[in-house]
Order: sequence, then C-alpha cells, then structure tokens
Amino acid sequence: MRVILQRRRALAPVALGGALALTLVGCTGGGDNNDGNTDATNQDFSGETIEVAAAWSGAEQANFEEVLKAFEDQTGATVNYSSFGDQAATTLGTQIEGGSPPNVALLPQPALLEQLANDGNLIPLSDDARSAVEDNYSESWIELGTVNDELYGVWFKASNKSTVWYNADIYDEAGATEPEDWDGFLEQLQLVSDAGYAGISIGADVGWPLTDWFENVYLRTAGGDMYDQLTNHEIPWTDPSVAEALEVLATLWGTDLVQQGAAQRTFPESVTEVFGADPKAGTVYEGDFVAGNIADDGSSTVGENALFYDFPAINDSEPSVVGGGDVAVAFVDDEVTDAFMQFLASADSAEVWVPNGGLTSPNSSVDTSLYPDDISRQIAEALTGAETFRFDMSDLTPSAFGGTPGQGFWQIMIEFLQDPSDIPGTQQKLESAAAAAYTS
Repeated sequence: MRVILQRRRALAPVALGGALALTLVGCTGGGDNNDGNTDATNQDFSGETIEVAAAWSGAEQANFEEVLKAFEDQTGATVNYSSFGDQAATTLGTQIEGGSPPNVALLPQPALLEQLANDGNLIPLSDDARSAVEDNYSESWIELGTVNDELYGVWFKASNKSTVWYNADIYDEAGATEPEDWDGFLEQLQLVSDAGYAGISIGADVGWPLTDWFENVYLRTAGGDMYDQLTNHEIPWTDPSVAEALEVLATLWGTDLVQQGAAQRTFPESVTEVFGADPKAGTVYEGDFVAGNIADDGSSTVGENALFYDFPAINDSEPSVVGGGDVAVAFVDDEVTDAFMQFLASADSAEVWVPNGGLTSPNSSVDTSLYPDDISRQIAEALTGAETFRFDMSDLTPSAFGGTPGQGFWQIMIEFLQDPSDIPGTQQKLESAAAAAYTS
C-alpha cells in the first residue's frame, strides 16, 4: 500500500462474467524451496516474455520493476509491467474478455481473487509454488489466497492496520509506557490525560477509522472464525459477539480520554493533534500509513519521538493484525509464469524491494534486518509474527454497507462514538443496514 493522507479504500469488484472464463493450457515447472528462497529462477527462460500488472505507479512501480529485473537477470526472461491503477477489475475484465490477460496480476483485495477464481480465470499454484507459500507464509495468508480448497494467491505486499502511534515526548512527561493489554491501554491514556493532554485523538468525520477500531477489537474478542462469519454476514450484527466488542469500545469512547470533537475531525487532523507543532493529545490509532502523515506534517520524527505499539490484547487474545495487501495470481499456465509465481513466493523477491522502503512483506522468511529503519522493521515483524491476520472487514463487505460516507457501517459507528450507551440499538441499526446491502 502506498502511504497516503487517508486510507486507500479497496476496490469494489465489478462483474467479470462467466463467459469471460478462459481455457489456457500448458505445463508447469519449477524447483524446490529452500530457506525461504526458490531455485525456479535457475532455469533458462531466454526468449520468453511475460506480462505483469499491478496497481503501483511512481516510486512503488520503480521499486517493483527492480524486483522484475532480478527475475529477468536470473532467468533470461523479459518481464513487461503495466499499471491498472484503481481499475483492477475493469481492466482485467476487458483483457480477459479479449483473450489477452497478463500472465500475472497483483490484486488489491481477496474478493476480486475469489471472483476471478470462481469464474475459472485463474490458474491454481503448482505443487512447487504451493510448497514455497506453505514454507514462507502463515496459515492466515494461505487461507486468504485459497478458493474452494485451491490455492491461487501469493501475497507479496501487505499493510498493518493494528498500530497505535504515540508522542514519546508526551508519554515521557506523563510517565506513560507502552501497554500490553486493553486495561493497561486505558491506564496509560489516563496518565496522559492527567498530564494535561487528551489521552487519544480520533478523526471520525467520515467514519472509516471507527470501522478499523471495531475490526481490531472484534478480532481480539471474537476470534478469526467469528470475524469471517460476520464479514460474510453468516451471523447477524445482533449477535452477542458484536455486543461484546461494542462494550469494549464503549470503555474508551464513553470517557473523556477521547479528545473532544472527534466526529468533526478528519483523520489527518487527528495525527496532527498528536504530532504537530503544538500537540494536544498523546496518542492516535490507525495503520502503518500514519508514518506518512507524520512525515508530511514535519513537526515530529518517526522513530524518534513518533513511535508505535501493537494494538493491545483483549482478554489475553493472541497476537492479531487487521490489514490489507496485494496478492499475485496467474492467468496463464506455463513454465515461466509458474517460475515467476515461485519467485514472488520466495524471500528473494521481497528482499530486492525491502531495503528501499515502502514494502511490508508478509513473507516470514524475509530477513527483517534488511528493512531500512527500526519502525518499518517493527511493523513487518508485528505482521509476520501475528498468529491471526484478517483482511480489513469493511473492505470485504458490500460498499453500500462498508464503504459509503453517510450510511451503513461508517455512519452508524460515528453515531455510536457520539453516544456509546445504546449497544442493542446500534446493533439493530448495523444489522438492518447489512441485511439491505447484502441482499441488494
């Protein structure tokens, strides 16, 4: 994910159509996986050309093209890159319909992977590629790349949305420290408040940061299986598990530890309230992209007085991360495409980009000493060390429910922030909005 002033919303998939399914034949090849790397690139593919597409442009494209060059240098193949920007589903749908999809595309959401797989447009990973993924990725990432018991995806790039950022100068002044659990979190925020600052600043003018709050709390209180069921609306939002998560949020949102005016404040403004020239609060929660907002403001320095800790555990919950990412899938079944997928599943590929910054790899075999600074290393290690990872829930739900300002999940969470006393009423609003969106 590129660093931006606000979270980039994942794309809502468009209908690609069953008629677009392709019959692509060939054979697969490759090599064995050793210590996170692959010897598939020992093969000679001189004269072969593959097409690779992703959303990245600018600096991200330049860094990814270094990864592609490493594959070219090792195999003799030629790799052509194209960017589909924010039009993944539309662009790929047109190419599939015309019979000329890329060999490999990196998709910004699991829902699009699932749709393409169900339409018969994707090639399952070969045994060698699957072995590389199983050696290098946690089960959560494997499940995210699997459709109907077939593994299609290699997660190359990820984001960590379970980071709580704090002004170390203010924490030092207040005698606050990094907490280990939710109760400790509230205690540290109280120390910050006692020192004359707001414990935490929240920017919720459009609501999406609040859905991220809920997702992190729900994953820790209900667990991954229930998270999946709620995401798919297999259980209603009136379920007791939702009440429990809202009750936890109310222990913070219903107090004066939250800086006043949250519902009118933008997300970037909430970061400035903590890390600006005249800070008014000690803490702000959001994803790893907060580092970009801090750098943009220029009043604090990431890694010095701008630090973060993992979203706190609740009821002794296991290490968990909510996030996003880009997953590689293959449309063509041949040896060079398979070798490239194995390469992306190896530590080799990510280790080309990692030292340049801007890449958090979910590959647990990547040498974290290669990250360019302590903060990016800490973000990556939290991601790969998580026992449970789940994709951002609101990005997986229908956009009418999880991705539209002024309605659904976003709006109802704003209302709950303003008055967290009516948990049953909030649940009923969420269920009514979800039921309408999932059946439309």
